[in-house]
Amino acid sequence: MANSLRGEVLNLYKNLLYLGREYPKGADYFRTRLKAAFLKNKDVKDPEKIKQLIARGEFVIKELEALYFLRKYRALKQRYYSDD
Repeated sequence: MANSLRGEVLNLYKNLLYLGREYPKGADYFRTRLKAAFLKNKDVKDPEKIKQLIARGEFVIKELEALYFLRKYRALKQRYYSDD
């Protein structure tokens, strides 16, 4: 793996770990799934495949952010609007 891709992969892992702290099923659940996903692909050497996997991880980051914003929106909506 090229050094530049290694840095991107590590940065992706750190970002996902940070976002996983607020995961609905718990941080431990998220951390074990994240580690398993990264270990499954640890032997990939093709730079194009690595870039595809990084893009997939960035998509997961966007989905997690959307999940957290939606949860925040629902909490605010319940707080200020009644169901009447």
